[in-house]
Amino acid sequence: MKGNGAEDSSPMPPPLEWKFSQVFGERAEGEDVQEVDIISAIEFDKSGDHLATGDRGGRVVLFERTDIRDHGSRKDLEEEDYPITRHPEFRYKTEFQSHEPEFDYLKSLEIEEKINKIKWCQTANGALFLLSTNDKTIKYWKVHEKKVKKISEMNMDASEAVQHDSIASSSMTSPQRNLPNGGCSEEPYNRLSNDLSFPPGGFPSLRLPVVVTSQETSLIARCRRIYAHAHDYHINSISNNSDAETFISADDLRINLWNLEISNQSFNIVDVKPANMEDLTEVITSAEFHPTHCNMLAYSSSKGSIRLLDLRQSALCDKHFKMFEEREAPGSRSFFTEIIASISDIRFAKDGRHILSRDYMTLKLWDINMESGPVATFQVHEHLRPMLCDLYENDSIFDKFDCCLSGDGLRVATGSYSNIFRVFGCTPGSNEATTLEASKNPTRRQVPTTPKPARSLSSLARVVKRGAESPGIDANGNSCDFTTKLLHLAWHPTENSIACAAMNSLYMYYS
Repeated sequence: MKGNGAEDSSPMPPPLEWKFSQVFGERAEGEDVQEVDIISAIEFDKSGDHLATGDRGGRVVLFERTDIRDHGSRKDLEEEDYPITRHPEFRYKTEFQSHEPEFDYLKSLEIEEKINKIKWCQTANGALFLLSTNDKTIKYWKVHEKKVKKISEMNMDASEAVQHDSIASSSMTSPQRNLPNGGCSEEPYNRLSNDLSFPPGGFPSLRLPVVVTSQETSLIARCRRIYAHAHDYHINSISNNSDAETFISADDLRINLWNLEISNQSFNIVDVKPANMEDLTEVITSAEFHPTHCNMLAYSSSKGSIRLLDLRQSALCDKHFKMFEEREAPGSRSFFTEIIASISDIRFAKDGRHILSRDYMTLKLWDINMESGPVATFQVHEHLRPMLCDLYENDSIFDKFDCCLSGDGLRVATGSYSNIFRVFGCTPGSNEATTLEASKNPTRRQVPTTPKPARSLSSLARVVKRGAESPGIDANGNSCDFTTKLLHLAWHPTENSIACAAMNSLYMYYS
């Protein structure tokens, strides 16, 4: 993304050609999907070498990158001028049960085990750390390799047992056999079995089993801390701070600040709950820390606004120092205006200069130095505007879609219905608007589209609207299937690779 006119003269990157890479948990045609297997969260770690998914059954599944491991580390390959032409490839690493269903007896409410968000934390000593949350409880997990311990020596092995027994049966005349500790058996000594047998009179000296550590390793997931009882409403966001010591959790009305090492205490830094709940007009929908400034965070609301906060201003950040919202066009207000304006997800760009937001109809890119409006708007669901009544009736209008940015900040992506997702170029003047389907042939539904700039402003405040304009059909000329929706996706932090969830299947694409 470019922030000034001097950089606008740089050559525009060509549109990416996306290719299928991998799929995990592919669903056969006509196969029924269990509700607990549907993926509900996806997140790459900062290095891009690990990927985590969470599902509605409360499980967290980890994947690790394999294409670099086969040839050494990326740093070593770059130092040796080794051509890195392979695209990211991942394999299953491990999985663990993060949350279980619970019941709140005071409020008579069932608490689902569904994973709402996953965030990676800083690694240490070769171990992986991550946060996972359901509606009420956040957990801090450590995943590490542990060497398997085995028993290497016993008092007797099978061959010794046979030898001792044959000697005893030829020398003893008594029909009974003596056992250690004064026991005695009616069975004759010449009756052998596969069980471990003892020589007459027991062993002359007792040798204890020896436990040794083998070279084999197994992955262990251990819950280090549980952050509970701090939210009265459903948790919709968690976000790590750049100081690697604190994180925030947000529900509909409050944002809490936690220290990773302290699980029994948190600080309420945002509270939008009115004294009288009848006066409630908006709720918090998403929150995220700035990627480099540990004192800054942003949160979005159901009214379509984004507020930027500074923790240095006061203990309770009830006043923002910047607010981003798009003014409503005169005469455009309808019954659905506030519903479709609600922001479902916000993401900071890697440089911290821009914020990407997703509402039901559009993706918007904001410059934190310009509060007057978004620098770019990308149409995602404009073709559904004539169908808003139907979408309201079947509750699809309340679906919450994720959004993501590429590591270089040149592109953005989000999901839609019919298991498709869209990739837009966000450099000034770019017409890139690619529609892909979550399948092994991602471009099979694609037809050429001719996106048009909505208006031309200065290079700093250029607003571009791109996407489908045809009513009743999607960007490819196909009717929408509202039962298959691609809600969750993530962009690799350093490469053009996208992971997206279609029901219980994880699809990965590269360019």
